[in-house]
Amino acid sequence: MSSSKSVIDRRRFVAGAAALAGSAGLSLPARAQKAGQPEKEALKFGFIKLTDCAPLVIAYEKGYFEDEGLNVQLEAQANWKVLLDRVIDGQLDGAHMLAGQPLGAAIGFGTKADIVTAFSMDMNGNAITVSNAVWAEMKKNLPMQGGKVVHPIKADALKKVVDAWKKEGKPFKMGMVFPVSTHNYELRYWLAAGGLNPGYYTPSDISGTKSADVLLSVTPPPQMPATMEAGTIHGYCVGEPWNQQAVVKGIGVPVVIDDEIWKGKPEKVFGVTKAWADKYPNTHIAVVKALIRAGKWLDASMANRIEAVKLLSKSQYVGADAAVIGNSMTGTFEYEKGDKRPAPDFNIFFRNYATYPFYSDAIWFLTQMRRWGQIPEAKPDSWYAETAKKVYRPDIYLQAAQALIAEKKLLDTEVPKTDGFKGVQSGFIDGVSYDGRKPNDYLAKFKIGLKANDKV
Repeated sequence: MSSSKSVIDRRRFVAGAAALAGSAGLSLPARAQKAGQPEKEALKFGFIKLTDCAPLVIAYEKGYFEDEGLNVQLEAQANWKVLLDRVIDGQLDGAHMLAGQPLGAAIGFGTKADIVTAFSMDMNGNAITVSNAVWAEMKKNLPMQGGKVVHPIKADALKKVVDAWKKEGKPFKMGMVFPVSTHNYELRYWLAAGGLNPGYYTPSDISGTKSADVLLSVTPPPQMPATMEAGTIHGYCVGEPWNQQAVVKGIGVPVVIDDEIWKGKPEKVFGVTKAWADKYPNTHIAVVKALIRAGKWLDASMANRIEAVKLLSKSQYVGADAAVIGNSMTGTFEYEKGDKRPAPDFNIFFRNYATYPFYSDAIWFLTQMRRWGQIPEAKPDSWYAETAKKVYRPDIYLQAAQALIAEKKLLDTEVPKTDGFKGVQSGFIDGVSYDGRKPNDYLAKFKIGLKANDKV
């Protein structure tokens, strides 16, 4: 992307009532009861050109930000690092972020900063794609039924390809979008579940390729298909529409979607600096209110999804063909060309409490940072919980949600009754269950990866 960024501006709107008016009488947190007009009304938010920027786009296009007295600009960013740096230095007020970015910043992996999130933007939305040549080899190892490959496809089939390449002295390379991205962790999870070591990070080598069977490297999402077509990488993990783009271009085949790797996997978050959140508490609540409404709208009907596809296809947003975006956004997904299958949960923006920032979601990402060496030394379970609570802010989410309930824009049943932890979770491709309260016990279950006092 060029340095001239796409900027979307909207006329300033002055709300007729206080952002949180009408909340009297509810048992709200004290700050929510006192919250009034936003302290800062003119805001600039960053995003990456992926379909899961949709809550920001919808909050803007449907006037939900305006309803809260906010004058918002949305600005596409060149890559995840630039986006994070611009939030930290104040050029952006907040942004569509990888779930691992605020956590990575908290532990000082890469950039050290205090970033918080009070809103989870979605569940799922990614896939793993391989080149046509790799797919032709994998397919020989896969069971068929009714003339079609049986899904979900595990990495066991890829291992046979990688092992054959090793014997020939050929390295196998795959792309992911950022070292602390969900894509990196789910790709590593899938590979390791199939017996392939995706490599380790060490304090002296942050490439993440130590002892790797498959070499993973960073590629910006929109460049994934072209990079694979050029032969620089042989597959990748990315969000939409860049997997379906490979199918349309006839250069690759998506083999597994992230909902098959971990059913209901949390994906992006909306992040701001802690200093910003502390300085503009009313503004923060107003932003989260608008985003909750956007998530609810996105999951309310198929007609809304179709409208969202048209909006996202605009050049200032995702800028891909609506037919490509619609493949996944409307509940289907195409694997091999012509093999389109139902995928009703490929994108979840509100259902299943998708917008709530659960501590256990944060802890899962921290376990993967430990598993692959981004956290080089063992940490007690208490450290995982404490770190999650510094970054994930359900208290702010609940203030926004309760205000929406008071305004009759949200139902009480649409907000989880929780201490921030989900119960024991299953639905992983390897059959391993996850309990966010016991991260070290979870790590001990894996054959590949660091655990206990292991060091690379």
